[in-house]
Amino acid sequence: MISVEFLITSLVVVLIPGTGVLFTVSTGIAQGRKASLWAALGCTLGILPHLLATVLGLAAVMHTSAMAFQILKIAGVLYLLYIAYATWQDKTAFAIDHMAPKVTAKRLVIRAMLLNVLNPKLTIFFLAFLPQFVNVEAPSSLNQLLLLSGVFMGMTFAVFVVYGVMAHGLRTRVIESSIVQNWLRRSFAATFAGLGANLAFSER
Repeated sequence: MISVEFLITSLVVVLIPGTGVLFTVSTGIAQGRKASLWAALGCTLGILPHLLATVLGLAAVMHTSAMAFQILKIAGVLYLLYIAYATWQDKTAFAIDHMAPKVTAKRLVIRAMLLNVLNPKLTIFFLAFLPQFVNVEAPSSLNQLLLLSGVFMGMTFAVFVVYGVMAHGLRTRVIESSIVQNWLRRSFAATFAGLGANLAFSER
């Protein structure tokens, strides 16, 4: 059964700004509403590998293996630093230029997926959080796990879409000021770098 405690806790986890939220918001400002939807979809799809890892028992190994966690963490740190560098270097991200090439939906989805795939905290979340709401004595425990995971993914997509649409709503005001553009670009880059640093020094 889907409990109120599960829904509330999941909503809190999804609402907390992280790499996925930041990427979706920055995409909404830079590329528009439609692009933010693709980013939200990619971030949501990025949850699937962590779900599969939990279902197949790989997450348990990762949780107990310091080496496995460190490898995934290092990969996540490097990717976050790459995103920070790319954001800092992209001088046209917030400009309206209908002749400029747009990032394709496929690339947006893949980039967003990688952000969440390389987030070891999601694996820990599924391993430590979801089983608490599953009745292991029931014959359908696997179905329960899949159902809860599906609800969490649906909630993630819905919240990220709201974030992206809100960001798009502020887009016109943002692009009217070059000062705001530069401030936002540098802020996004610094935040990505900060998230990478935070992940680098995080404990298991």
